[in-house]
Amino acid sequence: MRLLLISNSTNAGEPYLKYPINQIKEFLGPVTDVLFVPYAAVTFSYDEYLKKVQDRFAEIGVSVRSTHTYAHPSEEVARASAIVVGGGNTFALVKRMQEEGLIEAIRERIAAGIPYIGWSAGSNVSCPTLCTTNDMPIVQPASFQTIGAISFQINPHYLDKNPEGHAGETREQRILEYIEANPGRYVVGLREGCMLRVEGNTLSLVGPRPMRIFKKGEEPYEVQPGDDLSFLM
Repeated sequence: MRLLLISNSTNAGEPYLKYPINQIKEFLGPVTDVLFVPYAAVTFSYDEYLKKVQDRFAEIGVSVRSTHTYAHPSEEVARASAIVVGGGNTFALVKRMQEEGLIEAIRERIAAGIPYIGWSAGSNVSCPTLCTTNDMPIVQPASFQTIGAISFQINPHYLDKNPEGHAGETREQRILEYIEANPGRYVVGLREGCMLRVEGNTLSLVGPRPMRIFKKGEEPYEVQPGDDLSFLM
């Protein structure tokens, strides 16, 4: 199993996908063609999304095809050398992936060892469920079940505090609600500019910030890049 799970596509003030592109290049290695899943796009077209990703990946010599251009996208998943799932609205992404049979198809390809890259919503769908997304449920998927390549949940774009003047729940409070209802599950708060890399049974945190760990019965705590994360696997 090979996964690169990125918190966010774009750091503030930087071009789209600029900060993770070298990590993506190194992760893909000799792979020069990837299949992109654009279904998290809502306010712009899948064609526009494909072009944004294609333009950045071209810088590292990788061509990008998109599932939305095929009549039977699950068949393309079976032929793909690598899968890339972009961010956007997780509910819209999961609904379409379920309708196209991509949840099971991608799960099988990950198990076969092909590289999987996701950012934001694309990281969420690698988890057992979409329940720790930050997104509004603008559409209703058949279920909350997702690929389940990993056994823990990711909360991408994790923030420690609310903006000044906002009195609503913090991200931590929302995650504490989740683990109260799901006591057997770890949740990781993956801060922006960071990513998780899975190589077989090895999980590592990549980036400039620590990651926050949540589990019912334990006080939330931080882990640093380089720390042993085998307990999540």
